[in-house]
Amino acid sequence: MKIRRPRLPRTRQGQRRLVQAVMAGCVLALLPVTWLFVSTADRLRTTSDAPRAPVAVVFGAGLWNGEPSPYLAHRLDAAAKLYRAGRVKVVLVTGDNSRKDYDEPDAMRGYLKRHGVPEQRIVSDYAGFDTWDSCVRAKKIFGVDRAVLISQGFHIRRAVALCEAAGVDSYGVGVDATHDVTWYYGGTREVFAAGKAVLDAVFRPDPRFLGPKEPGVARALAAGR
Repeated sequence: MKIRRPRLPRTRQGQRRLVQAVMAGCVLALLPVTWLFVSTADRLRTTSDAPRAPVAVVFGAGLWNGEPSPYLAHRLDAAAKLYRAGRVKVVLVTGDNSRKDYDEPDAMRGYLKRHGVPEQRIVSDYAGFDTWDSCVRAKKIFGVDRAVLISQGFHIRRAVALCEAAGVDSYGVGVDATHDVTWYYGGTREVFAAGKAVLDAVFRPDPRFLGPKEPGVARALAAGR
């Protein structure tokens, strides 16, 4: 079966319309990214100037042989640094535990404990299947009203925008990352994920799993008073 190749317009008018259509498509594709940059412009910080907040939220970023990937380890290092500096009191780790053999939150908890964060100061969200789910659950399930979010630079703007849309007063810390294949993949992926972020912020769907409210964050904060 032969596949017909698309034919380009032969007339100048047709070619002009094609160029205009391509340009319009590019503009529409970049609008969500522009929204992320504009809406989070004053919400990005570093570990040295992050505002004090009750909670730091660390988003999952994959496991290697059951341990946090290098990208996830960088996020957890930043959370541990903020805790040791007294800028946050509790760390909420949110990630994927949809399978018995894959448990991001417990791996994140173990890493933080080995790096000086007391176990009673770590709260796990086992249903953070994507950024929007993590933000909604932080607000509705764990009662987080204000937080410092921690992720890589290519993701942190989307995290802040979505948590703000979910009702969490948020500041973002974008940790450094080596510009390797994973970094370029993550940056490219964010262009497409920005479109979904706009839809999530506008329509605010329920997360994949909501469940009952959990008192873990409130208990951890109360224990530190």
